[in-house]
Amino acid sequence: MQILQKKDSLLIKGTEDFNVIQTLNCGQIFRYVIDGDTAVVYSKDKKALLTWTNDTIEITSKDLDYFYHFFDLSRDYSVIKSTLKNDEFLAPAVEYGYGIRILNNDAFEMIVSFIISANNNIKRIKNSIEYLCKKFGEKSDDYHAFPTLSALKKATISDYKDAGLGYRAEQMHDTIQRLTERDIIYLQQADKDEKMKFLLSLKGVGEKVANCIMLFGLGVRDVFPVDTWINKVYNHLTGSENNDRKKITRELTARYKDLSGFAQQYFFYYFRENKIK
Repeated sequence: MQILQKKDSLLIKGTEDFNVIQTLNCGQIFRYVIDGDTAVVYSKDKKALLTWTNDTIEITSKDLDYFYHFFDLSRDYSVIKSTLKNDEFLAPAVEYGYGIRILNNDAFEMIVSFIISANNNIKRIKNSIEYLCKKFGEKSDDYHAFPTLSALKKATISDYKDAGLGYRAEQMHDTIQRLTERDIIYLQQADKDEKMKFLLSLKGVGEKVANCIMLFGLGVRDVFPVDTWINKVYNHLTGSENNDRKKITRELTARYKDLSGFAQQYFFYYFRENKIK
């Protein structure tokens, strides 16, 4: 994969390690719109337009450095895939989701987004986030930025209910009122165990949500979020009927170690897209 920087865009030649649709549709981001061979992606107060052909991707944005990091373009995914293909269970999933990249999302955006995501579907998650962006996010050109922590501190429980959060409304309100900018900095600098301990202390954050926040928002790659699909993956591969998700998380993390987060994304996308039970 070759990356050329132009005045206002990044041109990626070779798409064997980056497929836009796979990357956006594997559960790690909710603020995007795909239309044919184009996609618009939003993160914090920033926006990128992606267009692609069979062998090129062009990323156009006012914030190219941000999106270079956001799409993890400095990482060689061919090495990761080569290693994970040695696992007989995972190899088909790696082949199928060959172009998935794990995004470097904003930590605060991931905290809010994954609290909303708990026991929810994609359409409702996206609608809830869009509501909060429009009501509390700063207007920028033709879109609204993701709300800042200080902006969301003005939101009431009723605002969260209006956004469709239901029983999560009180949890979200409690967490937002508790969080400080210093907490976000702490999360970015703390070690893995400290990150997990702090996240689990927040209302609306269980182990799966905490692992998603760490994987997609804090750059921790040796975690393995377990949801319904990953539970099915585990039982399919082991021939068991185990629903102890903490145990499944421990076993899969021990199996895939530093590449656990990547393995999780390949498994999740492959089993969900093919509806494997």
